[in-house]
This record gives sequence, C-alpha cells and structure tokens, in this order.
Amino acid sequence: MKTAITELFGIQHPIIQGGMHYVGFAELAAAVSNAGGLGIITGLTQRTPELLAKEIARCRDMTDKPFGVNLTFLPSFTAPPYPEYIAAIKEGGVKAVETAGRSPEQYMPALKAAGIKVIHKCTSVRHSLKAEKIGCDAVSVDGFECGGHPGEDDMPNMILLPRAADELKIPFVASGGMADARSLVAALSMGAAGMNMGTRFVATKEAPVHDNVKKALVEATELDTVLVMRALRNTERVLKNKGVDQLLEIEREKGASLKIQDIHEQVAGVYPKVMIDGDMDAGAWSCGMVVGLINDIPTVKELIDRIMADAERLIRERLTGFLDADSKEALMVA
Repeated sequence: MKTAITELFGIQHPIIQGGMHYVGFAELAAAVSNAGGLGIITGLTQRTPELLAKEIARCRDMTDKPFGVNLTFLPSFTAPPYPEYIAAIKEGGVKAVETAGRSPEQYMPALKAAGIKVIHKCTSVRHSLKAEKIGCDAVSVDGFECGGHPGEDDMPNMILLPRAADELKIPFVASGGMADARSLVAALSMGAAGMNMGTRFVATKEAPVHDNVKKALVEATELDTVLVMRALRNTERVLKNKGVDQLLEIEREKGASLKIQDIHEQVAGVYPKVMIDGDMDAGAWSCGMVVGLINDIPTVKELIDRIMADAERLIRERLTGFLDADSKEALMVA
C-alpha cells in the first residue's frame, strides 16, 4: 500500500509505532521496521544523549530498514540537553524524528539541516497547522481516545481527522484508538495517510516490557482507562489501578487547589516500576481506550501482516461490495 506517509519515510506499510516511555527500545523499533512499518526509539527514555547513541547503534544492528526517534519537548526548569540528543540522532544516521509535547520550532533548523523528516504529534487542528507552518513534514493527529496526553479539547477522531484533512496540506497519520485493519481503513477514509499505534504495540511479543503489562492489556476493556490531572490542564489517559485510584482520591480532596506535588508519588518514576518490574498498581501509566480491542499478543510481524491483509480485504470486498451491490440491484430493477 502506497500513501504519502510510506513515500515520505521510505516504508512498506503506512503504520508508525509511536514513542512510548520505557517501551520504545531498539527491540520493538527494529521489529516494527523489519515488518514494514516505521519503528520509533523513545529518546528521553535514554537518560543521556550518549545512551541514545548506543540505542540507535543497537537498533541499527537489528534492522537495515528506516526507523525514527521520538523527542518529547517537556516544560521543565532543567530541560534535557536537546541539541545533544539531536546531534546523537544525526550522527546515528536517523532520518525520521517524531516530536511531541511542546512545539519543536526552536529545534527545527537543526533537524532540517540534518536532513531529518519531522512528524509532530498534535491533539488539535490549530496545533497541526502550526506544525505545518514551522516546517514539519507530517503530523500525527491524536484523538481524545489516545493513551497519554489527549490535550484539553476532548475531540474524538471521527471529527478531528476529517477536520485535519480539510485544513492541512502536509500528510498526517491518525493516532488514538488505532489497533487493527478497521482502524487503518477508517483513518484512510477520513483523509489520513496512515496510522500511529502505541498501546497496541505494547501487547506484542517483542515489546520489551514485563509480561504483567501485556496480560493487563489483554484483560482490560475499553472501560478500564481514566483521565487524570485535568485540574492541572495536563490531562493524561491511563489504565485504572490502585495507584491511580489513590491519585483520583487526592484529586477529589484537593479540587481546584491541586498541585503536581500532591500526586508526585503516583506519577513520578512509575514507568520503570510498571514496565520493568511488572508492578501494575504503581501509579499512572499511559494507556489508550484501544485496549478494548486488544485480545492477543502476536509478534509484531504477525500483527502488521494481519492488519495489511485484513485492510485489503475490507477495501476490496466489503467497501467495493457495497458499490457492486448497488450496481447489481440497479441492473435487476432495469
């Protein structure tokens, strides 16, 4: 399947693995790229630019296909050394960067000078247009369904994707609620040129996370995620657990006076405890509503091959079948 996204990144299938903290290591990124998608290493999971350089080299040993790096620009008094991370990406020969969080505008000159294609994650049309204006090559449009930070507009993809298609000139992929062939075909029909999957890729054999995490995703339903930190305007969709219950109780008690320090224990340093140690009640970790569509733990290749085969079947048989049925009915009437 050829789309503007497959052409832009030189990949076989219009499927991108989003950056995920303590999930986007070389093993998963290489598996996605080898299966024809675009695998993504999560840059800031690597604590230093030197460690990121080693992770890029490790991924390079596992695949000769294109892969990218995620850089999330965080509001912080002590910002990570982003120029050094970008230098590590450039020196590692990586030609695709997924940016997220705050606008990457101040880092765009360095990224473009290195010949890097930039896809920025956005939760609104206005942010997507700003990404286009500052020179991003594509955007990942995140609907309200997504795991992690869905923004503050609460706009689901059935509305957000067609709106993005109406306004954008650069290609975009659909993110949030993406899990299978139905997701891909629906995204394409609404104007996207592919899809970005996060939570779904966690439940694969190659995902370097504790088996408890994968088991939790298979057992959960679409009703098992919840929004936290709304009062801080830093809304995050996470999987329900005991730590999250504690967080929600604190939010109820504090109300509008909630400060990030009040929930530090439930949000800080949680990912290693969950993803590495398998402590499923440690606190808040990102998970999309798409968890309701996860019923197995295939290899990455099995997952992507299944998506692409089913997508072709949906397009050729189900969708064109509706048109063919109309034609046959018209002939019978005539």
